[in-house]
Amino acid sequence: MRVGVAGLGRMGAHMARNLMHAGHEVTVWNRSAEKAVALSHETGCGMAQTPAMLTAGAEAVITMLADDSSSEAVHMGADGLFSGSGARWFVEMGTMSPDHIRALAAASPPGARVIDAPVSGATQAAEAGQLMIMAGCDEDTAEPLMPLFEAMGKKTICLGQTGAGAVMKLAVNSLIHGINQTLAEAMTLAEAADIMPGDAFDAIEASAACAPMLKYRRPLYLNESAHDVTFTVALARKDMEVTADLAGKLGVAMPQGHVTLDTLRQAEAQSYAARDMAAILTFMREANK
Repeated sequence: MRVGVAGLGRMGAHMARNLMHAGHEVTVWNRSAEKAVALSHETGCGMAQTPAMLTAGAEAVITMLADDSSSEAVHMGADGLFSGSGARWFVEMGTMSPDHIRALAAASPPGARVIDAPVSGATQAAEAGQLMIMAGCDEDTAEPLMPLFEAMGKKTICLGQTGAGAVMKLAVNSLIHGINQTLAEAMTLAEAADIMPGDAFDAIEASAACAPMLKYRRPLYLNESAHDVTFTVALARKDMEVTADLAGKLGVAMPQGHVTLDTLRQAEAQSYAARDMAAILTFMREANK
């Protein structure tokens, strides 16, 4: 399939590579062109000068963008994706609000379909093609896109309606960020009683409380500064703000979610914004000195 990919950050570049490896004809665009140039030189993929040009050469366009505002600019701005012609599907795979997804669907070009298909999994899963994809559509609608989803992910769950993928992604991420917060508290408690961090993590990892993310993020929790950032505190804060806004609109109380959000805001205000979210453990240690 001829596919365009817009957004070549920590996740998007790996996803574009896997589409290439699966035999798809890939063209890329990125706001900072040097990332697109580098990926083109590495893989031989095509490179579009504008989002509109990306649309013109593709059957489907995948976007992996940071937030609603960046997605709106890429889709509906000058020379945006929607100003081009050619693509039948626009697949937004970043973490967005459901209101934004529905706005994109309403503004999409005639004959084209917007599908929200955000993913769960860190950069390691993106690199390995092991993402879990949450699609805001039914299985029949997703069927033409399955070769793309299968190149990037291990499982696709179809959730029935536009925006449902975005909601499910926020729900999953609220759980992930809550686990991150609780892990930081548990480790800080154990360390305050003179238990070594490695021993404490061994016990947590062997317990019923261990989630898969704790296993693959262990190196970051035990020595965050020695490893590449996979997901920043700033992005975690953004996720939780969007989740809190959605919960307010739906009348759903999320007390733990608000505690998690408050901690992320405090950490960001103390220069943790660009650090990996595992640094919340360091933040909790410092707060308890």
